[in-house]
Amino acid sequence: MATTKPQRSKEELEDIILRRVFLVTLTEPTEPNSRIVYLEMTAAEILSEGKEMRLTRDLMESILIDRLMGNFASAVEPPFQYLVGCYRRAYDEGKKITAMKDKNLRADMESVIRQAKKLSVSYCRIHLGNPESFPIAGSDPAMSNASPLLPLIFSEVASSVDGFGGSTSSGGLQCPPGFLDDFFRDSDFDSLDPIFKGLYEELREIVLKVSALGNFQQPLRALLYLVSFPAGAKSLVNHPWWIPKGVYLNGRVIERTSILGPFFHVSALPDHPIFKSQPDVGQQCFSEDSKDSDLRSSYTTIKTVMNNLYDGLAEVLLTLLKNPDTRENVLEYLAEVINKNSSRAHIQVDPLSCASSGMFVNLSAVMLRLCEPFLDANLTKRDKIDPKYVFYGNRLELRGLTALHASSEEVTEWINKDSIGNADGNGQNRLSQSQEATSSGSNVSQASNVKPSSEKTKYSFICECFFMTARVLNLGLLKAFSDYKHLVQDMQRSEETLKALKKQAPSPQLKIDIARLEKELELCKQEKRCHEAQILTDEPLLERSLSFYRLMVVWLVRLVGGFKMPLPSTCPVEFASMPEHFVEDAMELLIFASRMPKAFHGILLDEFMNFIIMFMASPEYIRNPYLRAKMVEVLNCLMPRGSHQSPAAAAAAASLFEGHQLSLEYLVRNLLKLYVDIEFTGSHTQFYDKFNIRHNIAELLEYLWQVPSHRNAWRQIAREEEKGVYLNFLNFLINDSIYLLDESLNKILEHKELEAEMSNTAEWERRPAQERQERTRLFQSQENIIRIDMKLANEDVSMLAFTTEQITAPFLLPEMVERVASMLNYFLLQLVGPQRKSLTLKDPEKYEFRPKQLLKQIVYIYVHLARGDTDNIFPAAISKDGRSYNEQLFSAAADVLRRIGEDGRVIQEFIELGSKAEVAASEAMDAEAVLGDIPDEFLDPIQYTLMKDPVILPSSRITVDRPVIQRHLLSDNSDPFNRSHLTADMLIPDNELKARIQEFIRSQESKRGESLSMQSDKATIQTTSSEMLID
Repeated sequence: MATTKPQRSKEELEDIILRRVFLVTLTEPTEPNSRIVYLEMTAAEILSEGKEMRLTRDLMESILIDRLMGNFASAVEPPFQYLVGCYRRAYDEGKKITAMKDKNLRADMESVIRQAKKLSVSYCRIHLGNPESFPIAGSDPAMSNASPLLPLIFSEVASSVDGFGGSTSSGGLQCPPGFLDDFFRDSDFDSLDPIFKGLYEELREIVLKVSALGNFQQPLRALLYLVSFPAGAKSLVNHPWWIPKGVYLNGRVIERTSILGPFFHVSALPDHPIFKSQPDVGQQCFSEDSKDSDLRSSYTTIKTVMNNLYDGLAEVLLTLLKNPDTRENVLEYLAEVINKNSSRAHIQVDPLSCASSGMFVNLSAVMLRLCEPFLDANLTKRDKIDPKYVFYGNRLELRGLTALHASSEEVTEWINKDSIGNADGNGQNRLSQSQEATSSGSNVSQASNVKPSSEKTKYSFICECFFMTARVLNLGLLKAFSDYKHLVQDMQRSEETLKALKKQAPSPQLKIDIARLEKELELCKQEKRCHEAQILTDEPLLERSLSFYRLMVVWLVRLVGGFKMPLPSTCPVEFASMPEHFVEDAMELLIFASRMPKAFHGILLDEFMNFIIMFMASPEYIRNPYLRAKMVEVLNCLMPRGSHQSPAAAAAAASLFEGHQLSLEYLVRNLLKLYVDIEFTGSHTQFYDKFNIRHNIAELLEYLWQVPSHRNAWRQIAREEEKGVYLNFLNFLINDSIYLLDESLNKILEHKELEAEMSNTAEWERRPAQERQERTRLFQSQENIIRIDMKLANEDVSMLAFTTEQITAPFLLPEMVERVASMLNYFLLQLVGPQRKSLTLKDPEKYEFRPKQLLKQIVYIYVHLARGDTDNIFPAAISKDGRSYNEQLFSAAADVLRRIGEDGRVIQEFIELGSKAEVAASEAMDAEAVLGDIPDEFLDPIQYTLMKDPVILPSSRITVDRPVIQRHLLSDNSDPFNRSHLTADMLIPDNELKARIQEFIRSQESKRGESLSMQSDKATIQTTSSEMLID
């Protein structure tokens, strides 16, 4: 008969559990076990007190102390590992007792296990806070600084992510369930603070020199785990290295020494050799022999691990920001990083004083993640962004930045008025339009003199996050775009140099130079691919950036009353005072993103388009002409490209330009206005800059002319602004055409001479090597100049050709018609005159030189203007040109047109115009003979021609002919005699002189008539006499 197993008492169970948990015994073990410790002294003490030889909960702490303090041969584990083991064994015992049927007994045992766990955790804290408190058998001094807690944390946060950027290894030590939670949660801050600080320092040290391919994910997950505890978050932001202090503090010091800095430094982008991270991403992923499949795989890997980094760091910051006790510290840290790295905006960045590009690209990605809650499609939270943050925010250094329009003095004045209550509290203050042009540099001066209001204004997190993100993107992502662009340009120059070197005669030094250049190029290629892997292929990063700048432009437009035109006559001070880079960065991003496939997928571009149309021709809102020119570059990038785009992309682009009221009403008008404004930028390079800017405008205008609605708007502007902006536009278009064609044709002649030099091989080889090299460089430079100038000249002539087909009146105004005729005559002389054969080139297409097409367009301009010349003034203007006009050029041009098969009707009209010009030339000679010697007072002092409409200049009091001075004012608003300001409406008609001139003309004509009559009578008399004599 089976006997039932007797039920153990509570005391027996308690003794068994405690012996198993703490690995101790009160009786000398009969079998050797290296882990069980015999507490002889404790047993003797119990025995002396006459108690039963059992372990109880009352003895639990003294047992643990004896075990930790004693020097036992069988105690081989270090104190920390032993205590963690106690916790683990307690956890295991807890699982066993769940099967107990006796609820009361089970509850008692659960209480014992809870107490054992609590003691284990408590003594772990004591040990970590004071490692010398318990003896460590055979301790290794080299390991004394490493926290034994860290492997447990790594074990706790281990994830399935492995490979690049992560590791599942935690040193083989698994953390008992619940241990860390009990360790970090159930204690006072003062005892945990030093432990947290030590852990943060270790984590920082682990990632200090780690690249995107190193193990950063494990420390990052550990960091995130630690800040999830309130005490951990508080300890982090109170760490002395949270924001390092010191007189030598700069951006690089913060990156290297702050707790978060090394995490933000982890990147695929190369850094200065002093701060180089390992493994080397360029060498490992993008070596010379990398296959395309390997490149794609590397791009994917880097993009994945970097997004893991972004997500982790964003979660760390978000955890700290959600905690009211740590939010302010996070904002202070971000502000310090931004302010100490402000010089990253410079073209040349000092790597020893500024944080790395990698850190700021990472910070850009993280800040964009923090912005996501207020980047919704409707931008519903934009009202929480306060523009006064720029004036009164004490965190970021914004007042020293170049503003969109306001100078630092204007901002200071506005703040002072606002401080004493004179400013309008509704934000309706306006900066009066400046009558004097001031350089953008004035916006940077003395901004530090602005005193913020005495009370520190509190701004919402959305407001702070918005301005911080704008600054970070300027110093980070946008700077990286700029670096990438310059890197590509440098590579192109190096490749051209390498190609030239390889053509030279071999020599030992040349071999060394080629090898050095090839190595430099290889490193540049690796750096380029690193940029592409981390930034260019990361479509979500670009999409977030575009969403942020969409918010930026919508918010800025709100400051001026919304998307409507015309703009208010005076610029609101809030808009005028915004940092210029807010707009410039938005434009740069659009330009860069336009080159990326699918970058605009799902992004609304309508607000960007309307913003550009509103401000590109508004110097009273955006002072910097180069920034307004950059807006045109954006439009050029967004313009429909036909066969180069998918049908969907082309349709989307067309809707931007053809489907918006602002676009239909103002786009052409503002492009024409900017074309004029860009003549004077204030820069020492303004003369050459304007050609590049006008090239972009010309491409846009050519596209818009093909859109019927825009063409109608263009014609309307030409009618309304016939003597305004449109006349100025034509004047500069003609100026540019003349300069560019003249320059390129002269360069062709020089180029041919140089080509002849080089083709004479024997003579060329006798020249010194250095001279040959210099002449070769000059030859290549001339090729580029000719090609660029001819391309621009072709565009300008083409624009004149297609616009004159429907718009002729402005060309035929008195102040313009002779200038137009002179230009056309000059072009005709160059293309069909005696010198035309000297312009032949071996490969004219290479230089964009198409003389037949150019001649055809020039003839069309002649014909178009002749068709619109209802008053028949054009032929006279053609013949008046004493420099280039020759009646034989018209027949020579007609012969060329017949040979290339041009329309016969056009040729006939052109020949008829030539005949009319010939008649006008004859009539002009007769008229000149009639007038005889003209008194000097009737002659225009600038051109020495007879004045028809004399006017007095108000400042110099000199009398000139109205068409002559109006032609001058199209290019220069100043009195040509004393440079004082002058406009057309300031001219004073000299009616008295005009009457005298008219009287002089009548008198001379009358005299001429009488003279001719007398000559006729005399001829008759002589004829009669002669006949009589013959008879």
